[in-house]
Amino acid sequence: MPDAARAATTGHETTPAGAALPARGTLLGFDFGLARIGVATGELETGQASALTTLHDESNDARFKAIARLIAEWRPVALVVGIPAHLDGSAHALTARCQRFANQLHGRFGLPVLTADERLSSIAAEVELADAGLRHWRERKAVLDAAAAQIILQTFLDTRRHERP
Repeated sequence: MPDAARAATTGHETTPAGAALPARGTLLGFDFGLARIGVATGELETGQASALTTLHDESNDARFKAIARLIAEWRPVALVVGIPAHLDGSAHALTARCQRFANQLHGRFGLPVLTADERLSSIAAEVELADAGLRHWRERKAVLDAAAAQIILQTFLDTRRHERP
């Protein structure tokens, strides 16, 4: 995925993705969707991400309460939100909604929120899940968003590792 760790967003300030992160600590990654939010966890020290869960709550209040529970449990040093774009890099229909979600996370939880290019993450997650033996759409759908969040976060970690001196 090109430009996977494009920018870090802290409020309205944008800095390079590798800036201001410690060498160790947990990250939570999000694949935002209108119906579901996929969540993954990753470790800066090991550079590994894992699918965690999918939030199915419909109301924003319920979604943010579930995210608050995850933050209390995992105690991340930062959050990573996938930002969709078309293959040519132009804005996608959900681009502004995902950026708003990233800003809301920062505003509610006061953690650094970094954004990552999520182009093709859901397609890659589909392929990985099918390759892992989940042949039926219903089986894949249950874990697809968390798997996409894992791909977004893993790509972010891989890009960050390659950009560090």
